[in-house]
Amino acid sequence: MALVFSPSVENLIAQLTRLPGIGSRTAQRLAFHILQRPKDEVLALAAALAEVKERVRFCRECGNLTEEELCAICTDTRRDHALICVVEQPVDVVSLERTHEFRGLYHVLGGALSPLDGVEPGDLRIDELLRRVDANGVQEVVLAMNPNMTGEATAGFIADRLRGRVRVTRLASGLPVGGDLEYADEVTLGRALSGRREM
Repeated sequence: MALVFSPSVENLIAQLTRLPGIGSRTAQRLAFHILQRPKDEVLALAAALAEVKERVRFCRECGNLTEEELCAICTDTRRDHALICVVEQPVDVVSLERTHEFRGLYHVLGGALSPLDGVEPGDLRIDELLRRVDANGVQEVVLAMNPNMTGEATAGFIADRLRGRVRVTRLASGLPVGGDLEYADEVTLGRALSGRREM
């Protein structure tokens, strides 16, 4: 069977399908969109990709994304440096910052424990967290891992390591606003009941 696309278009489609959430049909649409755009627009996209890979790195202190040695959150003197929220990935920092509720610092682990996938404690930034807690007068660590098996395992492991050193809390979990009890699973409903509070 003859090739439908030229080798360079096939290569572009193959590279685009490596992005999360991009299947072959979406990759084809994106490839055709790129081909229809003016050359300067496409080169600007390519330059932005190259620049972000060249300039962006992990914050020396917390592991968040930054272009400097320390990220803007770690250098912000108005934030509560005695409070650290532990998350799995930099995208989780973005989600929590959008709430405007948390005024402490963050610690990005770089993933979650998953022995089946070969992710062990040494692969995550857990030792760095322990050093920060011991050295910086931290009073509370908020565990904000994803509420799934790997997130729960990671939170439990870190809580054990921090026990006796600092107050450890976990994000509350339960029913989403606008959700119906009828459609909630047992674990979510159970969490909502055990996490209930005064009104």
